[in-house]
Amino acid sequence: MATKTDNYAIIALGGKQYRVREGERLLVDRLPTDAGKTFSPSILMLGGDGSADFEAKGVTVTARVVDHVLGKKIRIGKYKAKKGYKRHNGYRSRLSQIEIESIGGARSTSRAAKPDAEKPTAAPKAEAAPKGLPKDYEGMTVAAIAEGAPGWKRPQLEAALEYEQAQAKRKGALAALESALAAKESD
Repeated sequence: MATKTDNYAIIALGGKQYRVREGERLLVDRLPTDAGKTFSPSILMLGGDGSADFEAKGVTVTARVVDHVLGKKIRIGKYKAKKGYKRHNGYRSRLSQIEIESIGGARSTSRAAKPDAEKPTAAPKAEAAPKGLPKDYEGMTVAAIAEGAPGWKRPQLEAALEYEQAQAKRKGALAALESALAAKESD
């Protein structure tokens, strides 16, 4: 019969994969999480008792950052014979020591609610753009704006100028729009 310590998970942190068990401590590349805080790394596989689950839905691994430490000093020496060239260099890796608190259990509902909380912030961003902008204006580069502005109608140019002054403030785009507006006025 399998015990809880027989369970293991393969997690991904910083582009590397680690096989972990509950209660295990390991050194990983420096994490942005503060010491003492918990986080949930992405799970690649769950295993134990001779079986493996590659689609671990609803399961999470909880890890706690114990401390941020420096790794062992690595010394590098360069030498060229008969040239008098000697260089010494070295570094210490920035590491985080983590402890695996639990493997298994359902994901917290706060993670499920988080994407919904972000959706309302995206809606005002779409409303902030004035109406009458040329198609896909927000994704255009300054060069594309300068190239397309002479062919736009006056309301589109005014809306684009208003958008640039309020949001992006790109000097090249502002200059291109102002010159295209001046050309429209002179015609």
